[in-house]
Amino acid sequence: MKDVPVLLLTGYLGSGKTTLVNRILANEKGIKFAVIVNDIGEVNIDADLIQQGGVVNQNDDSLVALQNGCICCTLKMDLVEQLNDIVAEQRFDYIVIEASGICEPAPIAQTICSIPTLGPKYIKNGVPRLDSIVTVVDALRMKDEFGGGDNLQKQNLDEDDLENLVIQQIEFCNTILLNKASEVSPEEYAHLVDIVRALQPKANIIPCDYGNVDLDLLLNTHRFDFDEVATSAAWIDEIEHHHGDEHIDDDDDDDDDDHEHHHHDHEHEHHDHEHEHHHDHCHCHHGHDHEGGEVEEYGIGTFVYYARRPMDMNFFDNFVCKLWPKNVIRCKGLCWFKNEPDMCYIFEQAGRQMGLKNAGQWYATMPEDELLPLLEREEGLRRDWDEKYGDRMQKLVFIGQKMDKKAICDALDMCLTD
Repeated sequence: MKDVPVLLLTGYLGSGKTTLVNRILANEKGIKFAVIVNDIGEVNIDADLIQQGGVVNQNDDSLVALQNGCICCTLKMDLVEQLNDIVAEQRFDYIVIEASGICEPAPIAQTICSIPTLGPKYIKNGVPRLDSIVTVVDALRMKDEFGGGDNLQKQNLDEDDLENLVIQQIEFCNTILLNKASEVSPEEYAHLVDIVRALQPKANIIPCDYGNVDLDLLLNTHRFDFDEVATSAAWIDEIEHHHGDEHIDDDDDDDDDDHEHHHHDHEHEHHDHEHEHHHDHCHCHHGHDHEGGEVEEYGIGTFVYYARRPMDMNFFDNFVCKLWPKNVIRCKGLCWFKNEPDMCYIFEQAGRQMGLKNAGQWYATMPEDELLPLLEREEGLRRDWDEKYGDRMQKLVFIGQKMDKKAICDALDMCLTD
């Protein structure tokens, strides 16, 4: 069965994706590209710009416009059908997808990777294979966003949402193009690289100007693996392996040796189904460590806040709403509250956007006849187990610049209760 490689381009509004697409289409390697361009508006401006670039014209069916929605949500099946049609034509060597600037890459990748499971119709002529995800970042705007300068300006999107979106696009990719790199100073560029590395330690970072990059670095890489990319974000690496510092609540009963077991190589996934408990092993093997130079110079660092006791929801809400430090770039992790002891929550912060969502029940709520065999099978769960609390824990990864770790941990300790 023939597979057709797919390059997924993501990046926030105005980052330079369309310019890069035009450069790809103008290649002299003889590669026949099909392009899918997604735009949330009724008029697909990016598709028009590609046509104006002189590479394709309005009668060329190598360019497909998916508009008036996002391929990460409302247009998922439209994307599947278009990919199926392109593969069925059997005349294209490669497919490039330019996602809308407000698309999250993970759902798009999941959609593409699920196509072989959708039935014979979608595999009889070949299968689209996601080869790489490239996130394009405008270095100038990135500097402003994370350097304390002017906020990003955009239409039809809340500022906080875009800040969160930028981080998600950086976290879920193989390659990051720092576009317009020559328009920031060497010191500013080093700072941006440091911030990106703090969020995403595994992706290749390539500086470029206006999408002028060696296509061999982007095409036919065979680098995309869903599990590896999905678990490559720094917050996941930290929560599993604790490369940074770790704070442990002094009032927890366990001694220091007992806490070493939380340097585990698995991740809990707590599903929304009321009585379903799932323990999924992480297949990544991160070698992430913070190299001294830039981290020390710019103060970018991480630490894990860890505690076993429950939090008071009102105290935590007050901390998040009124006391949250502005220099925290990213925070994500597990938490639980005294008034809902059975429920696991995931707290997530990116820039100024914060959210708390119910992620299902802790394993400690399982019936004993189901729990004991699970504990016997799952070494990681046994290492995490506490006599009093089971697998319940507060485990929050902080990534930021010149963070006052003690102040943050003291504030979170004040949220704990018995």
